[in-house]
Amino acid sequence: MTVSDSASENAGGRHRRPDSPEPSRGYPRDGLPDTGEVRAAALGTEDVLTDPAPDPDARAARPRAGRPARRSRWSTRRDRVAVALIVLGCVLAAGTIWAFSDQRATVQVTAEPPPPLPEAPASVPGMLTEMWRAPSPATPVPVADGATAVTGANGEVAGRNAMTGQVRWRYGRDLPLCTVAAASDRVLAVHRKTGVAGTTGCSEVTQLDPATGKRTAQRNGDAEAGTRLVVGDGHVTTTGTRLLNTWRDDLVKSGEYGRVPALVNPEKQPRTGCTFGTVAAASGKVGVIERCPEDPADRLTVFKAAPDKSDKPEPEFSTVLAGGSARLIALSEKSAAVALPEQNRLVIYGPEGRERSAYPLNLPAADLADEPAGGVVPTAQGDENVYWFTGSRTMALTKDDLTPQWTVNNTLGAGTLFAGQFVVPIEGGLAVMDEADGKTVRTIGVDRRGHSGPVALASTGPVLLEQRGGTVVALR
Repeated sequence: MTVSDSASENAGGRHRRPDSPEPSRGYPRDGLPDTGEVRAAALGTEDVLTDPAPDPDARAARPRAGRPARRSRWSTRRDRVAVALIVLGCVLAAGTIWAFSDQRATVQVTAEPPPPLPEAPASVPGMLTEMWRAPSPATPVPVADGATAVTGANGEVAGRNAMTGQVRWRYGRDLPLCTVAAASDRVLAVHRKTGVAGTTGCSEVTQLDPATGKRTAQRNGDAEAGTRLVVGDGHVTTTGTRLLNTWRDDLVKSGEYGRVPALVNPEKQPRTGCTFGTVAAASGKVGVIERCPEDPADRLTVFKAAPDKSDKPEPEFSTVLAGGSARLIALSEKSAAVALPEQNRLVIYGPEGRERSAYPLNLPAADLADEPAGGVVPTAQGDENVYWFTGSRTMALTKDDLTPQWTVNNTLGAGTLFAGQFVVPIEGGLAVMDEADGKTVRTIGVDRRGHSGPVALASTGPVLLEQRGGTVVALR
């Protein structure tokens, strides 16, 4: 290695290159930063100092010091502020979603299955005493299953001990509760909510296990405000003046009938300009009274509850009736019973829509003056008959062909089976009826504390439930 004489004089006899770094920790005293380059120093003349070839192994072993550190792209204050704002935005978005989510607006408290109720007595007791009462304006008729009685009020469905009324489970939403019904060993709660087509109605349907209160299914639809649930064998239908929705017992939609919102496939509905009256259901079918502008009178239509395509109804028959203001009272596998107030007749139609028989109706005009609430005529099922509450009396129709059997006057409701007998509410108590001939076996006094309106009945085990307006009362 050579150094120019001028460099030697300027360096005072010391041979150090002007551009070589001072020795530092981590380097050999005479070493150089690992650049892989040939260093040169021009000190007056073009004298060159040549480094030995770098050793790759040594280069890998040495720490990479001596270079300025590369600045992180997120190291400035502006970058840190941006990151903080992004994180804050994510937190606020998550909070907003939670604040307005259905989950936050839902209260659900479940319970273990209750012990079974005591057995019902062999016959209706001679005296019944009130055990408890609870507000329940959302249940048109009492709802009970096993050891659980269900009430609905203020957006909440409550499963109660049928003997004591104590709340065991609850399911609540921050939405108005439209109606509650029992179907296929489940409880159905319908809340008021905007439907899938953007219309506000009773659209959120929740299925609950009556024993535990656990949610077993849920769906959103387009049921109208004021809807009621009509229960058939394995399906349930929402009532309405323009649209009927039918679901299977797992809440999968099986059919729709009428004016379908956000219609995708036109011309599948047979009539879209009609309004609907009363609705009834039977095994595999739904019936409705239609009022269509092109018809001279009301129309009775019966269609399949589960057609091949849910958006294309399959009517079994549709027939124009003999008058208006008609009411579909009941539907069976073979027959449909329709009350015609203008003719004061009860007409029975066969499976193809042909009039099979007709019977005079001797009813007060007020009984058939107004449409029933929710488009559902009050009826009840006994062992032998279907029972129709006209508004002032209870009429028994055979289950098979709906032929009228007998009538009991001055009643307050359709009645129910209790302790192996059929009981009908009357002023001041209950009448125990013989289903075969309609004779009153005996009467039982019940203090209803001044309530004189209609009374709907249901029973479970030894407990008889009365729906008195917006209140459920348990008797034993």
